[in-house]
Amino acid sequence: MQYRTLGTSDIRISVVGMGTWAVGGGPWWGETDDSESIRTIHAALDHGINLIDTAPVYGFGRSETVVGDALHDRRDKAVIATKCGLWWDSRTGSHHFDYDGRSVYRSLSPNTLKIEIERSLKRLRVDCIDLLQTHWQSVEPVKTPIEDTMAFLMQMRDVGKIRAIGVSNATCEQMDEYRAAGIICSNQPRYSMLDRRIEDDLLPYCLQHNIAVLAYSPLEQGLLTGKIGMDYKLAESAVRNRIAWFKPHNRARLIECVRAWQPLTEKYNCSIAQLVIAWTVAQPGLTCALCGARRTENIIENAGAGSLLLDAADMRRMRDDVETLGAPE
Repeated sequence: MQYRTLGTSDIRISVVGMGTWAVGGGPWWGETDDSESIRTIHAALDHGINLIDTAPVYGFGRSETVVGDALHDRRDKAVIATKCGLWWDSRTGSHHFDYDGRSVYRSLSPNTLKIEIERSLKRLRVDCIDLLQTHWQSVEPVKTPIEDTMAFLMQMRDVGKIRAIGVSNATCEQMDEYRAAGIICSNQPRYSMLDRRIEDDLLPYCLQHNIAVLAYSPLEQGLLTGKIGMDYKLAESAVRNRIAWFKPHNRARLIECVRAWQPLTEKYNCSIAQLVIAWTVAQPGLTCALCGARRTENIIENAGAGSLLLDAADMRRMRDDVETLGAPE
């Protein structure tokens, strides 16, 4: 496994991290087995993954609780990253979405952040969160100034509740405001070889300012593993329905593209998923690929990509292939 420094902090993280959104279960992800999720987190640690990423809203506390249960006797082996800023206790902030009978609001007010942090510490069974990230940024009609949010988070860092501050889904302009008010070590945006929009601005920005980039959905919810065929059926409520590449006519084109990389998997003695993850973490400015898993075999496979180094010519070939593929229709 390769390890890299988290921005300007002294925290070292694996280039492959474990995302735990699906661990929270719920209507978007269906039934999940907490015992298997714990075994999966343990397998991640055993195979070199030390970054475990969660959030309060993942299962409305369930994901954080499972992570806490998994890591309570292995705290020294893990870098725990969670988030803040999505609030469902009251109509505080700006409405973000409705989920599982609850209304969720974006709130980065110090008043709600204080409660969120204490709840996360309790669920995670820790005294200090390694990386706390603002999950989604505050917007009108109820928008907290970034300087107020950052001032509070810096306070929490100074008193030892958190080690490092990060953002998620934040623009370069928003990061300018965060940096003017304190120190951010990371940004967590969506990125995959099928969705490379951040290469135009955010990746160069973070590279210039030594801000780690933790990419979520690098495998496009499993589409880039080579394991999802045309017979794969989605439940009506599945979160994957939001991804245009899952539509049958787009999926067929993508399957043909990925199938053409079989000679590369033979060359590197790896799976399609490992090939894609290795390509992702090799991109300039990209620090870590957050790969979701709730089964041991999947996280072990993902971890295997952390030591895989691809030739420049092969990486160019893969980029050319997906660029030829074009956008989903």
